Order: sequence, then structure tokens, then C-alpha cells
Amino acid sequence: MRSKFVMAGVLLCAGLAGAQTTTVRIDPVQSQVSFTLGDVLHTVRGNFQVSEGEVRFNRDASTVSGVINVGAGSGKSGNDTRDRRMSKDVLEAGKFTTVSFAPQTMTGSLAESGDSTVQVTGLFTVHGSSHPLTVPVSVHIEGGRCSATTHFVVPYVQWGMKDPSTFVLRVAKEVSIDLTLAGKIEDTQ
Repeated sequence: MRSKFVMAGVLLCAGLAGAQTTTVRIDPVQSQVSFTLGDVLHTVRGNFQVSEGEVRFNRDASTVSGVINVGAGSGKSGNDTRDRRMSKDVLEAGKFTTVSFAPQTMTGSLAESGDSTVQVTGLFTVHGSSHPLTVPVSVHIEGGRCSATTHFVVPYVQWGMKDPSTFVLRVAKEVSIDLTLAGKIEDTQ
């Protein structure tokens, strides 16, 4: 669910090069979606795996497009029973295999190199439904590489996913997501 998307930040990195359209190809190995979910006994922390992503950016036209995908069944919290329940009952990963973010607009400017902060708005799709999402993204550009981070909250129960709470164990209705994306910048005409 973390894929929620800091991923958007990588998209922003593309504005560096002088070409009209810049593409940032997400490196899944260097990217991470972390989640935090509170319950009455303790806080559950874990990660999801970014499976692929590409963001296209045209600085002159102020447009952004692409998609960042995260495997819905890739969540790991350190407890196999809890992870199976999250995948099967809450995310229904057998039916909704991918969580994605498709950036649509960006507000703010990207530095040619170094650090920038922008707002990215797009569609976050989870559990078969798309939701508008605007996230602040911190972007770092250096050489041909771009990294981006963001933090946001997903109201998963409000968005139609099952509440995993039981009579004894009460779980928060929102999950905090920290997204870290890294990718290679490629200029195209």
C-alpha cells in the first residue's frame, strides 16, 4: 500500500535534462514502500515491493504521466500469519494484484540538480478503486539519477477494505505510508 506513492516523486525528477520529454525508470531494488499500522498492543511496521515504474515529464508543458506499480501481495511485516491475512482478506491480492500510482499534475519547480520539493497529484489505485491523491515529494537529482521520498496516509477502511480488527485486537483505520523511489533519468525527444 505504500506504493502510494512516493513513487510520484521519482516522476518529478525527470525535469532535469534539456530534452523535451524526460523519462525516469524506477529501480525496484533501490525503491521501497514502508507502512506503519497501529493497534492497541503495538505498532506494526513492514514493507511492500515496488515491481516497476516509469514516469514521463515535460518541464516546458508542465505535464507528467506514467505509473508506479507495487505488488499487492508483497507486503511483509515479519509475521507470516498476519501477512497472509493482510494479503488475502484486506487487500484481496489474489483479485487485485497491483497497487499503483499514476501521476497527473505537479506543482512547484525542480532544480536541475540537488534538492527540490513539489506537490504531485494523481490517481492512487488500490483494491480495485482509484482515489485522487496529492502528496508532497522531496526530490534529489544528481547526475543521471533521481530519488524521491514522500509520506501520506491511506484511509483503507474508508476506501472499502476490510477492517482486520477483532473483538480483542483493535487496529487503526488508516495506514501511514513512506515511499522512497530511485531511478535512472533518460532523455527522449
